[in-house]
Amino acid sequence: MMRAVILALALGFAGSAALAASRPPLHDPVSLNIGLACQWQQKCMRSQQKAMKRALSYVKKSEPPTWRIHMCNRNASRKRGRVDWVGFENCIRNAALVPQRQAPKRRPRRIA
Repeated sequence: MMRAVILALALGFAGSAALAASRPPLHDPVSLNIGLACQWQQKCMRSQQKAMKRALSYVKKSEPPTWRIHMCNRNASRKRGRVDWVGFENCIRNAALVPQRQAPKRRPRRIA
């Protein structure tokens, strides 16, 4: 009888721990961003977190030019404040990228 009570308590604690782990991490903005972008799908969140770690270590190690970082940030952004880290990692490692040409400045028309 005592073993059944202990087993029931252990299962109860294990179930509450699983619920706590699946709750959104409101105090961690990076995890919150990834969770919202992935709609809380665990496989997507894992791939985004791995890509984030790889991309950040690559940027720290190789120090790519600023234009490349800005371009990849623009390409990888989904909505305001959300980043697709897999897209950012693919972009930042792409050696074929070239800086965008700036459009010539338009001069205002003179009215004679």
